[in-house]
Amino acid sequence: MLTIGDKMPSFEVMDQNGNTVRSEDFIGKGKKTVVYFYPKDNTSGCTSEACSIRDNWEALRAAGYHVVGVSKDSGKSHAGFAAKHALPFTLLADTTKEMHEAFGAIGEKKMYGKTVMGTLRRTFIFDENGILERIIEKVDTKNAAKQILEG
Repeated sequence: MLTIGDKMPSFEVMDQNGNTVRSEDFIGKGKKTVVYFYPKDNTSGCTSEACSIRDNWEALRAAGYHVVGVSKDSGKSHAGFAAKHALPFTLLADTTKEMHEAFGAIGEKKMYGKTVMGTLRRTFIFDENGILERIIEKVDTKNAAKQILEG
C-alpha cells in the first residue's frame, strides 16, 4: 500500500477510448491528480461515486485537480458507463490488476458475509509532481467529490 510521500506508481493502461495512458502523463503537468479505484461499472455505489465527481467537475477543475477512475472492467465497459452517465473524466481499464496492486487497491473485503479478494474503494490524491498527499480509504460514494475538495 502506498503511504503519504510516496511517488505515483508507474503504470500503462488503456482508457475508455482505447488510448494508452501512462503515469508520466500526469506528473509535472501543473495539476494535482486524483486516482480513484472502484469495483465495477454500472453498480449503484460506483455510479453514485462517478456522478458525484461529474456533478462537481467544474469545482474539481477549478481547484486544480485532474481525475481518473480505475476499475478492472474493460475499455468497452468503461466507454458505455461514461456515455450512459455523461462522465467528463477518464476511466482506466486495469484488466490485469497490476495498477490495483501497485496502488494497494486490492485486498480482502467482506461481501455478503463472506471474505473475498477484490477492489478496495480508495482515492489517492497526488500533488503536481506525482507525490502522494492524501488517501481516502472510507469513500462516501454520494459525496466523493466533496471528500476530495475538503482535503
